[in-house]
Formats: sequence, structure tokens, C-alpha cells
Amino acid sequence: MTVDSSHTQETSFYIAVVLFESSSTTNDRPLYEECFILIQANSLEEAREKALLYSRQQECSYQNQYNDTITWTCKQIIDVNSVLYDNFSNVTEIYARHFRNYEAYCQFEPLLSGEEL
Repeated sequence: MTVDSSHTQETSFYIAVVLFESSSTTNDRPLYEECFILIQANSLEEAREKALLYSRQQECSYQNQYNDTITWTCKQIIDVNSVLYDNFSNVTEIYARHFRNYEAYCQFEPLLSGEEL
């Protein structure tokens, strides 16, 4: 018996770099979070779709302990690329950091500005 492999796709792992923005009803300085999301997908296009879906699902608003409304939104998906090794699970956030100066971020992140490397 032979197996037709033309209809089966092997899944691979991808990393999505996602930029979130947090705003507050009482503070006019937004906070940014850059997340690296691990995604299992059959193609780069599927990984991009999963990154967008995951990012939209993370958007939320809530009241903090000072009764301020905090709103997290997906500002941009910066990049989606394959990982070097496929030894992880479906979708996992593996790294995040926060910052306040979006303009400075744009200056050091050429993928956001469209600058070619």
C-alpha cells in the first residue's frame, strides 16, 4: 500500500512578533508590549492567520484597582517567520517586554518601518 503524500502537510513551528498597546482613561502615555508567540501551522500563511486571530483574542478592557479603564489592543503584527527547531506545542507565548516610547521602537525596528535589511 502506498500513501499519497501530496495531500498531507507536515506542521512546522513559527514565531510571530506582535505589538500590543495598553491605554488608560487617566494616563495619556500608552504602554507597549512586544510579544513573541510560538505557532504551529502547515504554512507561513496559516501561521500569519493564527497570529492575527491570537492577537485579536488577547484584546481586552478591564477596571484596575484605581477604577481606571485599561484597554489592551493589537497595534501590529511585526513579523511571522519559521523557527529553527520544531520541538514545541501549538501556540505559546515565549517572550514579552514592555516599553513606553513607540517612536523610538519604530526607529530601531526596521520591519515596522518597511526598511529593507
